[in-house]
Amino acid sequence: MTHQFHRNSNVVAVGGGNGLSTLLSGLKAFVGDRGDDSGPIKELSAIVAVSDDGGSSGRLREELDMPPPGDIRNCLVALSEDSHLLARLFRHRFSGDGELAGHSCGNLFLAALSEVTGDFSEAVRLSAEILATKGHLYPATSTNVRIAARTADGETIKGETNIGKCGKRIERLFLEPAKCEPLPGAIEAIRSADLITVGPGSLYTSILPPLLVPAIRRAIVESAAVKVFICNLMTQPGETDGMTGRRHLEVVKEHIPELQFDHLIVNNRPVSDRQAELYLREGAEQIGVHGSMNEEEIEGAVVIKRDLLDSGEKVRHDPAKLARTVLECLGTGASGYLHTSKAPDIGTVA
Repeated sequence: MTHQFHRNSNVVAVGGGNGLSTLLSGLKAFVGDRGDDSGPIKELSAIVAVSDDGGSSGRLREELDMPPPGDIRNCLVALSEDSHLLARLFRHRFSGDGELAGHSCGNLFLAALSEVTGDFSEAVRLSAEILATKGHLYPATSTNVRIAARTADGETIKGETNIGKCGKRIERLFLEPAKCEPLPGAIEAIRSADLITVGPGSLYTSILPPLLVPAIRRAIVESAAVKVFICNLMTQPGETDGMTGRRHLEVVKEHIPELQFDHLIVNNRPVSDRQAELYLREGAEQIGVHGSMNEEEIEGAVVIKRDLLDSGEKVRHDPAKLARTVLECLGTGASGYLHTSKAPDIGTVA
């Protein structure tokens, strides 16, 4: 498929967890200043999974009957200017042994603003204004959804936390309720997108849930945008044990056969021996350096191989490297444009 684009492109990122926030922290550096269309990205939007049921997010979900705010909070921080005190405040997590222990200040802020406005999506919009984010955030659905999985042996496992550690081969993931609606802004963003990214992130608990919202699925499939799947760096114990980059993409296609990706981005730099040893102790292995790295095309998607590793001790995507590689798919000349904003320390989602 041949795509023609002008420099100022609309980009939509779909997913959740630390993977989505890492990508957004890199992409925001390529967004033109407000009122200035000089950057490779004119509008940046994220459609964020809201199926979390663990940690601070899970507690607030149960106690207040609200969507889990953790992934949204991390994305808000990722898109904000790191120098803002409020962004640091949003990342703060309470210590101690009391009822506040383990709660994120940003989660509590979103919960409070949701009660004040009576609308979680409005709370997200207002929070984005307060943090002066360089993009738009949309919960994948306004419905209070949970995820469930059917395993190869016929068992049904419910809830993100249980699915993430089930240790069984998952045949099918589905939403409960299956009929759930996205925000109109999310659909509008997809329809105007020049590029749509999916991943990186937990395959069954971050990547697939937003794609299973019927209207989002339909809008992405029908979109003429360049579609990019970003492969994870490591397998996740209990969820994607032994899965290759090819298998990750195959699972998405099994759930959404009509979704065709143009590009598959994979890391081609091996982790250090020390990192490999530490992660292997937890049951995780590196993805992409072997197997899919020998192929030029997988499931109709052209494989783009780059060094995407961050220099830190943990195996993470480097936000700037990942963002540049994503924008290569549009031919925007992103390597010559960088904002001065520094990618924030994302922290953990909960």
